[in-house]
Amino acid sequence: MKEKFLKAMESFAKAMVQPLMYLSVGGMVLAVGSLLTNSTLIKYLPFLNWAPIQILGQLMYQCIMVIINNLSVLFVVGIPAALVKKDKHQAALIGFMSYIMYLTASNVLLSYTGQLAEPSAMLGLIGTGQAQILGIQCVDMSVFGGIILGCITGYVFNRTSTKKFGGAMQIYSGVRFTFLIMIFISILFGAASNVVWPVVQKGIAALANLIKSAGTFGLFIYGFLERLLIPTGLHHLVYTPFQFSDLGGVLQVGETTVAGAYPIVMTERTMGVAQYSESIYYMATGFTKMFGYIGIGLAFIHTAYKENKQRVRATVIPLVITSCLAAITEPLDFMFIFCAPVLFVIHAAIAGLFIALLKVFHVTAFCGGNLLMSLIMNITDGAERTNWPVMVLLGLVQIVVYFVLFSFLIKKFNYKTPGREDRISEDDTSKDKEPAKAINLNTDVVHIVAGLGGKDNINTVENCFTRLRVNVKDVSLLNEAEINKAPNSGIVKKGNDIQIIFGLQVPDVRNAVEDYLSTL
Repeated sequence: MKEKFLKAMESFAKAMVQPLMYLSVGGMVLAVGSLLTNSTLIKYLPFLNWAPIQILGQLMYQCIMVIINNLSVLFVVGIPAALVKKDKHQAALIGFMSYIMYLTASNVLLSYTGQLAEPSAMLGLIGTGQAQILGIQCVDMSVFGGIILGCITGYVFNRTSTKKFGGAMQIYSGVRFTFLIMIFISILFGAASNVVWPVVQKGIAALANLIKSAGTFGLFIYGFLERLLIPTGLHHLVYTPFQFSDLGGVLQVGETTVAGAYPIVMTERTMGVAQYSESIYYMATGFTKMFGYIGIGLAFIHTAYKENKQRVRATVIPLVITSCLAAITEPLDFMFIFCAPVLFVIHAAIAGLFIALLKVFHVTAFCGGNLLMSLIMNITDGAERTNWPVMVLLGLVQIVVYFVLFSFLIKKFNYKTPGREDRISEDDTSKDKEPAKAINLNTDVVHIVAGLGGKDNINTVENCFTRLRVNVKDVSLLNEAEINKAPNSGIVKKGNDIQIIFGLQVPDVRNAVEDYLSTL
């Protein structure tokens, strides 16, 4: 039972990572676009204000942000495609159709019951518990909704897509039967989200007054919840009341009353006050984005298996840069939030702790989530006003804390963080190299399939960086001599999971195997 559960969790973790891999490329584009359009940087580099540069920067930034803002769509399409055993494109399509039906069901019920929230001029729907997703206003389950519905779609697809009916009912056979079931599941999911999620949202919002009255410990809870609730979208209900209402403080400027941490900090900066008020601590949710994720990224690279380090560097480094310069952390968060949930809780606790430490050490520096811009702003404001050198020192300490603690825990509990997806011994990893002879995709694929026991014995075909990974029904049907007629660097057996090492040409081998299986 335990082995079955762990295997299911491993499949889920792999499915979660697939949609995020593209963001390693997009993250760099986003960071560059953010710098080109940043008003603070433009003040020091006026040439950036040239219209063509600004247009290019906006295009780079907005075209990637639309992906970040719709991660739930990526998950609801990518997770089913990764979880199902065949007809992956059909599963992805059904996942997307299910998602827009769920959003519409939520919207129709909100409208029918008169519960559609009115957006504000400044914040839109932020803080209302609702959001516009794909142009549809609904209860805001954020990425969580896409993940749940994606998993449901994959599960239902695997169990219903081969169902056959006769006679007049034949039209409802196969993937159409799956879609029929998902219509009703999507409607029920939309209805349930409207009933259950607002209750959860109110519970989170009720914590605001407790946080406000708890002093430094309240700041810890504030930072802890802001990170912990990222996958649910409920983190908006943690920081929004403090940054944009009187919970974050009140400042009287002549006859004008300024309420909320963000307006207060901006007003105090304009006024040139000697030192920022304590409202600035509610703006410190960007501190860990600037520093902590560097430590997390280094830990992932350090703990990755030897054969995966190059791939992990190429994946993680752009995402760390995106966090530091654009304050976008979700791609990195979702790389370990489900495969190592305990690690994510610890991450949230560290983030909360360091916000509290900023107050303990009287640091009133601006921590906006963009490391470069924050340093420029704080140096400009002066150390007397912000105590920014201590902020940098705490940032370096946080990097070390994350790196040491994460590295230890990942190795201690063998968490399947990036680059640790395969449990491979040191002897096995020495085999991961290109075969001496190139494989013939037209002829050798026949030997591979035959050696695996034929089409009927093959459950799934996947690949990692260097290995063809096949799950078979009956391992006793495995014929290694037949497989070895195709050039390879070794065969690794782990129960019903068979790994054949083909080196960097493995994606082509997988495609050839899948194409050949489709002809049988």
